[in-house]
Amino acid sequence: MNVTSHDPKMQAGDLGSLLRYWRDVRGVSQLDLSLDAGISQRQISFIESGRSVPGRDTLLTLAQTLDVPLRERNALLLAAGYAPIYSEAPWNAQEMHGVVRALERVVRQHEPFPALVMDRDWNVLMSNDSAPRFFNCFIDMAAREGPRNMLHLIFDPHGMRPFVADWEEVARSLLQRVYRESVGHVVGDNTKRLLDELLAYPDVPRDWKKHPGSSTTHATLPMIPLGFVSNGVVLRYFSMVTTVGTPQNVAAQELRVECMFPADDATEARHQQLLAAHASRQPPISANRMP
Repeated sequence: MNVTSHDPKMQAGDLGSLLRYWRDVRGVSQLDLSLDAGISQRQISFIESGRSVPGRDTLLTLAQTLDVPLRERNALLLAAGYAPIYSEAPWNAQEMHGVVRALERVVRQHEPFPALVMDRDWNVLMSNDSAPRFFNCFIDMAAREGPRNMLHLIFDPHGMRPFVADWEEVARSLLQRVYRESVGHVVGDNTKRLLDELLAYPDVPRDWKKHPGSSTTHATLPMIPLGFVSNGVVLRYFSMVTTVGTPQNVAAQELRVECMFPADDATEARHQQLLAAHASRQPPISANRMP
């Protein structure tokens, strides 16, 4: 659901509008929210109309019931006159040390296949050695300005786009993933801006939201693979996405790890050969920012 026309940032000082916004996003009535949260419908009505300011615990209960992302829960607290309780420290802050160590371990253990840690906007924060080495087999990653954004890398005609097999199908699936995997399942301003930037690239299907119908291209596979053409051979991969369980700060909630796996035995064998042939082109950067 695209709800940017009612972006909470536009009404940051109006608690009632913010609460009504999230209730509309989740498609629940005041009565439904009352029953789910154990708070009277009358009190919810008073909050939305500006006649009442709830206690902090009551407000957090409503936010929890509506599955409001942590960053936006802070906005609700501020609008009610309370201090934010969810840290918005950067992903590599000291308080994230344990999470960062876990991320380093995950991406390192995924060798020799690419593994990336990304933020909510698909910017690459960390990678294993194999990620830049793999992409350097196709393009000169050092020539691309940072920060690295995985989707721009794939869609850019000067990036990986010329090497992507079955482009229209892949483009559709990636654009749909942006919607599906947005934090809190809400397409906010940042996500909308990213989608607009991707749709500005040439040869992107404008009707990408439409179901393409039955296809036999990958009928034997349980997923739509991401294929890259190398020397006339298509290497096909799929991804598994990992998030931090029960996050208690904004950065932890917005991080995700994307691990690429070969979709078939032929790709696995070819992948090893490809990296071996280009091993001297990329210095090691284990668990570091992707260059």
